[in-house]
Amino acid sequence: MPAQTDEAVKTSGEKKPAPRDGRRGRKARRAQRAEGHAAAPAFITRRIPYYELLSEEGLQKIDDTADTILQEIGIEILGDPTALDLWRAAGADIQGERIRFPRGLVRRIIQATAPRSFVQHARNPARSVTIGGDSIVFVPAHGPPFVSDLEGGRRYGSLEDFRNPIKLAYASPWIHHSGGTICEPVDVPVNKRHLDMVYSHIRYSDKAFLGSITTTERALDSIELARIAFGQEFTDENCVIMGNVNVNSPLVYDGMVTEVIRAYAAANQGCVISPFILGGAMGPVTSAGAIAQAHAEAMVDVALTQLVRPGAPVIYGNFLSSMSLRSGAPTFGMPEPAVAYLAVGQLARRLGVPLRCGGSLTSSKVADAQATQESADSLTPALLSGANFILQAAGWLEGGLVMGYEKFVMDADHLGMMHSFMKGLPLDDNALALDAFREVGPGKHFFGCAHTMANYETAFFDSELADSSSYEQWRDNGKQDAVKRAHSRWTATLKSYEAPPLDQALDEELQAFIRNKKDAVEDAWY
Repeated sequence: MPAQTDEAVKTSGEKKPAPRDGRRGRKARRAQRAEGHAAAPAFITRRIPYYELLSEEGLQKIDDTADTILQEIGIEILGDPTALDLWRAAGADIQGERIRFPRGLVRRIIQATAPRSFVQHARNPARSVTIGGDSIVFVPAHGPPFVSDLEGGRRYGSLEDFRNPIKLAYASPWIHHSGGTICEPVDVPVNKRHLDMVYSHIRYSDKAFLGSITTTERALDSIELARIAFGQEFTDENCVIMGNVNVNSPLVYDGMVTEVIRAYAAANQGCVISPFILGGAMGPVTSAGAIAQAHAEAMVDVALTQLVRPGAPVIYGNFLSSMSLRSGAPTFGMPEPAVAYLAVGQLARRLGVPLRCGGSLTSSKVADAQATQESADSLTPALLSGANFILQAAGWLEGGLVMGYEKFVMDADHLGMMHSFMKGLPLDDNALALDAFREVGPGKHFFGCAHTMANYETAFFDSELADSSSYEQWRDNGKQDAVKRAHSRWTATLKSYEAPPLDQALDEELQAFIRNKKDAVEDAWY
């Protein structure tokens, strides 16, 4: 279990003195958020313990099962002879494109050189995030081809739709990372859109971001844009961009995936290795078997990064989900994957690597009660498991097919609540509040006492979306439900958005690289 730390949340900037009254304090806090979150947390440092689900004997059973899968059945890497050669040299048995691993080989490679934690640097150093240990990084939705909002409805994403969530994430004090493919901008050719996406993360935010992984060339372009933004020398020595890749479960890696992994690792940039297993389709219906499969799959390419470049930053990813065995549709927020997350967290700590889990997941088509229930029931076990990098933390709808604008800001508000939750229970003199008891005495209220006035800005989470007014106030304000309030929130945020500063010469260099790359190839829409 993690040690209790003195500071629950790492922040930048100075704390403002408390105003004299609560109304002014609330106004000041909201004004500060609207001004670009100058004191936004860079990441959360957890102060609650991990949930230890399994005994040492149980963990060993899963480890042994994963080793047996790797030794007897093996993993296929299709179309990447270089990756096969790396594994052959490391001592694996290669038959065609099937790799079988001596027991313990993969684990030894990981534990020898993979970092337990690392920093992904942001363009603004105050936004850099630590990934691993007791840190938690919230990251937006990743990969949807569609977007939706209350007025525009469900539609294919555009470049504007891609940039808008970047701006919303930049404006949110509760989202630590700009993410990657928050939605697919289908109005840009497939072979060129990665350039606009990476540039948009650099131009419209100064938080850390993910690059492209769809082909090796696009991964290399992403890394080169990062080198321009951060400088060649700095990029060679530090992680400034990462790629999130999935396994072709069960037990297959497409060669393009391993080529992309090798490209990021060779450049000393981060890889997030994520098996995506729907129980009953890409893995067994039993959770223990699916966990063992995911453990085996993730370990292989976590280890591959270390064969390419020992010490390369890497995250052990996990995306386990259930499915409806009647229809074949994926389901989210269900109890079985929630329990699985807890076990996966223990396996990652045992292995000694940072952990990625899914976040605010739902099958719902709109931001309704189902969406909030499933999202909360997906996010909470990820937090309790010890996940360090929580992808899909904001905006996910319809099983990952849709990035929802209202859902994005509703999720962000919930993430703010989780910041407070992860602080745990402080037990210092201020928290125990004896001075307040001495001042107030029996039978009086604490509302205006010195202790309350000194703590009122930070004592409770102050939701910007929840409505705690009286019925009459709510009625007179238009009877707005949560979705309508969220719609007003994101539209107002975009109207007040101001881009972070970017050096003009650097911007011109980025755009020149993009023009040259685009001019060199014909548009491809597939």
